[in-house]
Amino acid sequence: MKTLLFTLEYPPFRGGVANYYGNLAKYWPYEEKLIVMDNGHGELMPDRKFLSWLPAISLLKRKIIQDNIDYVLVGQLLPLGTVAYIASLFRPIKYAVFLHGMDFAYALKAPHKSFISRLILKRADKIICANSYVQEKLNEFLPALKYKTGVINPGIEGGAPEPDPYDLREIKSQYDFTDKTVLLSLGRLVKRKGFDRTIEAIMGLPEEISKNLIYFIAGTGPREQYLKQLVPSSFAKTIIFLGEIGESEKWAWLSLCDIFVMPSRDISGDFEGFGIVYLEANLCGKAVLAGNSGGVRDAVIDNETGLMADPENIKDIQDKIITLMNDPILRTKLGKQGKERALRDFHWEKQAAKILQFIKQ
Repeated sequence: MKTLLFTLEYPPFRGGVANYYGNLAKYWPYEEKLIVMDNGHGELMPDRKFLSWLPAISLLKRKIIQDNIDYVLVGQLLPLGTVAYIASLFRPIKYAVFLHGMDFAYALKAPHKSFISRLILKRADKIICANSYVQEKLNEFLPALKYKTGVINPGIEGGAPEPDPYDLREIKSQYDFTDKTVLLSLGRLVKRKGFDRTIEAIMGLPEEISKNLIYFIAGTGPREQYLKQLVPSSFAKTIIFLGEIGESEKWAWLSLCDIFVMPSRDISGDFEGFGIVYLEANLCGKAVLAGNSGGVRDAVIDNETGLMADPENIKDIQDKIITLMNDPILRTKLGKQGKERALRDFHWEKQAAKILQFIKQ
């Protein structure tokens, strides 16, 4: 079967969705044929102007004919779902639509987008949800389509790489971890990640507890200055911003930390679609503290691979931090179980095979 992956986001474009499709193509079963049609040079959608996706209709129709495509995997509900829907009216072609999270939530906010989304999804052969939370929301929106929906989470490419000894030496020479529990947050500094709640939780801990921890925040983003302003000078050596770090440094930090913290929350439909970084922390044998929201519930199993906290409840976040700080045996157990689960259930080769099997059903 010749399958076309039709997407706006694809490497070298950065982000979780682009990474999802890049790995899907990389690990697509070798005996099958997957062709990628993306927006790398702006052919599908040169800009974000109104109806700028219209030329993509003829491009898709031509690609289907030229390459004798049997099936189309549509990367974005809007606008590419509209393109696939219109193309399917002129040529009988099966297509599946991926739903990750915000893409679906935002599509339902405007009546005209909700209307076209309904048409696209009803005509789709299959609907692939990247997490169970999106599937729940889809079933609420169109319960009659439950029979053709499935959940296939993002994956990982293998075990955690061995951290670079140079990076480890540099970090240890710059920071003193002696007798400290090291907490780490890693990600784009946006509101939904909940780093502000973690900062507030740590600053509200009793001094006899906060003096025994050190919290590092790695990443950049629109909330960077706001987050830094939350931290008074008295906490400058307790809460430390690392800025943007490279891939090698990321694995060094994940190996050195004791607890990975990211209490993600839902901000009016802006929620974590999955959170592959939770699995990456687990791969390093680390327990994670996550926010009980969105697709995070697929990435983290409460009391098995980490602890889930109410992301809007500072006291709950504090309690979970204290629990993990005071119980190294629990931390080790959660990290070990998380590593086993990540390696067993989330390798991309397995996830890609699941998608192929699902669309062939």
